[in-house]
Amino acid sequence: MKKQDFDRLLQQGKIPRAMMFFGESDFMIDYHAKKLCDLWAAEDDVYALYHQEYNFNDAKAHISQGSLFGGNNVLLIKNDKKVPKKELDELISYVQKSPSNFLIYCYYGSDYKTSNKAFTPKTGGDSIRFFNPYFSEAKNIIRSEAKLLNLQINDDAITHLLLSQNSNLSLACNELEKLSILQAPIHAKEINEHVFPLAEVKLDEMILAILEKKDFKSNLHRLLETGENEVQIITALSNFITQLFLFHTYIKIHGAISSAAVLGYKLPAFIEKQRADLSIRFKLSTYEKLLDHLLQTELDLKSAGSKDNSAILLAALLKLQNLL
Repeated sequence: MKKQDFDRLLQQGKIPRAMMFFGESDFMIDYHAKKLCDLWAAEDDVYALYHQEYNFNDAKAHISQGSLFGGNNVLLIKNDKKVPKKELDELISYVQKSPSNFLIYCYYGSDYKTSNKAFTPKTGGDSIRFFNPYFSEAKNIIRSEAKLLNLQINDDAITHLLLSQNSNLSLACNELEKLSILQAPIHAKEINEHVFPLAEVKLDEMILAILEKKDFKSNLHRLLETGENEVQIITALSNFITQLFLFHTYIKIHGAISSAAVLGYKLPAFIEKQRADLSIRFKLSTYEKLLDHLLQTELDLKSAGSKDNSAILLAALLKLQNLL
């Protein structure tokens, strides 16, 4: 199902009663799952199974019986591991047995091609792949969320809020809730005063520009102006490259990527893929040269005394690009 078809059916209240959400945007998956839950049932009628909580017998027991409260019966499954198609087929069959049964399957992994075959018009279901939204769509979501909070916020402030959070909708929506406490119209001024900008995300943007051998100097200038110091930047770059090295090694050994295994926590799917793709561009010998160079640069900065640290940093970053 295409996004525009989903939006039209949602507005008409004609969404299939068994839906699978997957794709590159975890936020869009969660956002639309909540929309369906709100459309189909009261909060008490939604039975949610998150990640390791999923158990087929529990899911089957819930969807095969009516709601305890006499309303609709919604089963919400959220998992970054695939639910076997055989289990999905059986759960969907129970949905079809009663017009008050509903199933939402949110899959955060990348291997969706088997699972989404369970959700077809023939079985009374459908699936939709969510991509990272365009900036205009992100603004519309912020506008809609602000309306739900009875928060007055103008278009410039919405743009400013999104840019301050590096277009991360989840973070921007969280900031909206904080801003609603002010009980006043929101302009760019209020964003500057009450929203903490994601300098660390801007730093990641600059690091990516460096590693992709693009011009990074304007980003570097802005970071230094906002208070980042030279040693912090080198440390962040060293940590980032070390992470890439770990991704590279894991892929070589296992033939697959798992940010949870590498870092101890799961990155958003699109960032995980970005890191994995970048990590395999460089040879192991290149990683050694890069990390040795960054270690020497850190020592130079810490022992520079009255020398111009920003000049030392710029020269070091340009040399690092030559090593790639």
